Amino acid sequence: MAVHDWQKSSFSGDAANCIYVSATTDRVIRIRESDDPGTIITTRPDTLRALINGFKAGEFDHLTP
Repeated sequence: MAVHDWQKSSFSGDAANCIYVSATTDRVIRIRESDDPGTIITTRPDTLRALINGFKAGEFDHLTP
C-alpha cells in the first residue's frame, strides 16, 4: 500500500490546525490533523464523498435547544 504525498487543505491557510489527505494505490483515503500527525483515519472514496455531500446538504446542522 504505497502512500501518495500528503496534501494540505486549501482552507487551512497558514493556521496551525491543518487537515492533510493522502490516497493509496489501493483506493484508501488517509486523513490526519497537523496537531497529531501520528493519528490517521482511513476511509474509502465513496464514504468520504457521502460525508462531504452530507455536510454540504446541511444534514449535520442540528441545533441543541
